[in-house]
Amino acid sequence: MNLLSLFSGCGGMDIGFEGNFKCLKKEINMKMHPDWIIDDDGTWVTVAPTKFDTVFANDIRPDAKAAWVSYFLSQKKHANEIYHLDSIVDLVKKANEGENVFPKEIDIVTGGFPCQDFSIAGKRLGFNSKRNHLGTAIEKDEPSIESRGQLYMWMREVISLTEPQLFIAENVKGLTNLKDVKDVIEHDFSQACNGGYLVVPAKVLYAPDFGVPQSRERVLFFGLKRSALRPEAEAALSLEVIPDEYDPYPTKTHGIDGQPLTTCRDAFVGLDEPEISTDLSQKKYSRAKYMGTHCQGQTEVKMEAVGPTIRSEHHGNIEYRRLSAEHGGKHTDELAAGLSERRLTVRECARIQTFPDDYQFILKKTKDNASVSASDAYKIIGNAVPCVLAYNIAKNIEKKWDKYFKGKNEKDQK
Repeated sequence: MNLLSLFSGCGGMDIGFEGNFKCLKKEINMKMHPDWIIDDDGTWVTVAPTKFDTVFANDIRPDAKAAWVSYFLSQKKHANEIYHLDSIVDLVKKANEGENVFPKEIDIVTGGFPCQDFSIAGKRLGFNSKRNHLGTAIEKDEPSIESRGQLYMWMREVISLTEPQLFIAENVKGLTNLKDVKDVIEHDFSQACNGGYLVVPAKVLYAPDFGVPQSRERVLFFGLKRSALRPEAEAALSLEVIPDEYDPYPTKTHGIDGQPLTTCRDAFVGLDEPEISTDLSQKKYSRAKYMGTHCQGQTEVKMEAVGPTIRSEHHGNIEYRRLSAEHGGKHTDELAAGLSERRLTVRECARIQTFPDDYQFILKKTKDNASVSASDAYKIIGNAVPCVLAYNIAKNIEKKWDKYFKGKNEKDQK
């Protein structure tokens, strides 16, 4: 099934939706989903590929594209051509002018539209963002339809242009308690293709519930094309309480039935200290000085708990792998062994986000003249959807696809 990815970043959602990547065995509930695994070495597993194939991706960050292409090139010969380094606004305008921008026969559209204007960590301007679709400041006081806070509307335009059977939009939890933003977005998405989509009420997913070692919360919007739905599916999805067999939200896998949450200690298994590591992403970490507890990102991770939310911030706000005793460090055994105070490495952040170790984030100049520095890597990792969370979403949708949608022959007969 052809997948069109918007606001793709470095591809956490895309990796999860395609599957066939390595993750920690503890991140998968083997009792619930033994069929998800195609290789198991005791600590790491390779999850099965899905039926989804990313045929289009886009973002405005050259560093995100460079990292995405570097990873997917071994799987997709035309990875560089698949990823479009354009604003969604510009892509839609080109399509409306008659250019063949988007591929035909798209089955599913995914997109994590920009969240800075809805996040509790920001100014929470929401729809009234002072940034445009390219991320630069808007000089006029009047909010614009091309502002960063309105880009979900342009995602809706892509949905109207490509008419997928299903779309999934993702954003921060903070969106759900910002006035009536959630209800407005649900209504606006339902108007794609002249009201052609049934939008399931948005719901917040807590990443640790799905094996991710990170206290990350994200809200999802699911939209299903009414004309493609089976009548019984449309009826079930319209209920106030959707039956499990039709629920597009994945079932919780961790913190239940003896399946513990995945911790930082689990996530950091096998990682050498930066000074002796041969992994470039493990060698790189922020050297920003300790600023005191009054500043963001000045705490150390708790090894027996899930990790902090990896933010898309400058490297000075990245939490510490360990603090010194002087700064209140709790990892006394490590300090006694002579290990120094330092912030999380790029690889440690990637592990918390469940990226596979064969995804390399530190890249020199590519043929497109893009590179990825440690500071860039922190940002694009923090922007991503955890791969394992995306895989849970994808496998649930894949399993229920035929319950939702009419087959090709059924459509032809109609």
